Amino acid sequence: MDTSWWPAVAAVVAVALVVLVAGRRPRSARRAARGGPARGAGPPPRPRAGELWCLADDRLCLVLAVGAGSVRGHRARVAWITGKYDDRRAGVIPLPPGTVGAQGRASFLEADRPAEVSLWEFRRRLGMLDPAVWDEVKGLGGGNR
Repeated sequence: MDTSWWPAVAAVVAVALVVLVAGRRPRSARRAARGGPARGAGPPPRPRAGELWCLADDRLCLVLAVGAGSVRGHRARVAWITGKYDDRRAGVIPLPPGTVGAQGRASFLEADRPAEVSLWEFRRRLGMLDPAVWDEVKGLGGGNR
């Protein structure tokens, strides 16, 4: 009887076991590897519509809505803030100088791409958006809660 194929089967089984063992990490390790927010003790931050925030990954955003309309549970709808202007996109709104960061620094609101973010990702409240700009963009969030 020819048994020359047995080493090949053993190698395949060994590789499969290594892949399975490497894929089984604790839930907290999977969340950290995925980039999800770490939930601390206590309630999540409470952002409100019209506020400017810095997230855990240092991205800046404007809160459009929190838990209203199409926003689910512990999530908020946000519009991203960037320092780069792209004249090819119609939904980019210039913010007044000094709204975010250093005095006089230009920043722009990407109002054409609202996104949902977990409340656990919010880190620092930066202030309120200028009321004139807020009147222009507040309908994007699906609610003004």
